[in-house]
Amino acid sequence: MKVIGIGWNYPKHNAELGGAEKPSKPTVFCKPDSALLKENKDFYIPDFSNQVDYEVEVVVKINRLGKSVAEKFAPRYYAQVALGIDFTARDMQNEARATGAPWDLCKGFDGSAVVSEFRDLENIGAINDLNFRLEINGKTVQSANTSEMIFPVDKIITYVSQYYTLKIGDLIYTGTPDGVGPIKRGDRLKGYLQDELLLDFEIK
Repeated sequence: MKVIGIGWNYPKHNAELGGAEKPSKPTVFCKPDSALLKENKDFYIPDFSNQVDYEVEVVVKINRLGKSVAEKFAPRYYAQVALGIDFTARDMQNEARATGAPWDLCKGFDGSAVVSEFRDLENIGAINDLNFRLEINGKTVQSANTSEMIFPVDKIITYVSQYYTLKIGDLIYTGTPDGVGPIKRGDRLKGYLQDELLLDFEIK
């Protein structure tokens, strides 16, 4: 299975990191399956980074095989979503951006793709109208609705499937809103999707 990430997908987040407010096409990167961190297990800050940032995101699970999927058929390819955190070694990413290097190491290290249990969309709401937020030590640091995405889920699926064959179980991290920042040891992170607590773990 693949873990596909979408960058620069919320205008205010793009502005806070100095990127184009509305890019012309999705920014795509991948994480290995060893990056997945499930079951609310603790996250351990790696020794090779001096700044690891949190980025809360809605995660879509692919449920059928697809290649070059037309946008009108994209809704057939998912039925469940989860809440995830794309941990990013920001110092390493800044260096990569400055030199034009890929994002593999700063985005794909072990444990960098936190994911909650999945929920059926038919029970929680429409894909383009989902509220989600992240709290750290009881304070809300990120809050958004999926309607704010520059590239909605169906457009993402159409774009990504031009290059990668989508397989059952693939995960798409759909981008993060503004409010990202660094974590520190001892922090407790809680993530909510439609006001349901799905993420609750500590930083070690």
